[in-house]
Amino acid sequence: MSTPPRLEVVADQEAPSIWSQLRASAEEATRSEPHLGSMMNATILSHFDLANALSFQIARKVGDAELAQMSVREVCAFAFWSDPSIVAAAEADLQAVAERDPAIRSLLQPFLYFKGFQALQASRVAHWLWTQGRETLAFHFQSRISELFQIDIHPGAKLGKGLFFDHGTGIVIGETAVVGDEVSMLHGVTLGGTGAQRGDRHPKIGRGVLLGAGAKVLGNIEVGDFAKVASGSVVLKPVPSGCTVAGVPARLVNCPTDDAPARTMDHTLADVVYDFVI
Repeated sequence: MSTPPRLEVVADQEAPSIWSQLRASAEEATRSEPHLGSMMNATILSHFDLANALSFQIARKVGDAELAQMSVREVCAFAFWSDPSIVAAAEADLQAVAERDPAIRSLLQPFLYFKGFQALQASRVAHWLWTQGRETLAFHFQSRISELFQIDIHPGAKLGKGLFFDHGTGIVIGETAVVGDEVSMLHGVTLGGTGAQRGDRHPKIGRGVLLGAGAKVLGNIEVGDFAKVASGSVVLKPVPSGCTVAGVPARLVNCPTDDAPARTMDHTLADVVYDFVI
């Protein structure tokens, strides 16, 4: 494997870049909590861009006795060099957390501590390995991610950008699932199959969809753009774009719904609903 050149992240000239915001937060944390200074330096401040910091952070988490941290970091760096869209997606994911999670104080929290964000970034590298035909190493990444974060994403799954995995625990995404851009999902979400059949067997989630805690979407079905799946629902049939489904089995309860449910993170249901089986 050849050594990749120095990596660069294109910054927004009209606003502080994600990387500059992250560095500023790390500098402030170092001033306010000197005990964390060495960690802030190792994970963020000693790096010259987001790609390098991210490769270090993934390696710090995923590396183990079987696959050393330096080996993981080399794999991540080469993946980012080969496909810069992976780092661009990570930037969009950080921005999504900042916009949608009212609990965060800075970008430090998702980058250093939120397992939903960290599992997602490591899974992006696993998917890159999968597309390169390096399936065994991709499965190793998947296994470590599942052990560490309790989030099980098959490396074959296709993930969009600007995703927000809130809490993350118990998320399961199958091999042929597709998750569109700007999707938000909470803990316990399953994008699974309905049996032992092979081939294309998992859900296709459109852009801007909100999947509530414990929602199960099963089978090769489509959840349309900007739809909302209520917490605890079991979805077995396609969901129209811009509509809300709820229940077991899920029923169409409101259509149209919120214009951007994944951004507003509004998990409530309308007072007046339309109870139609989908």
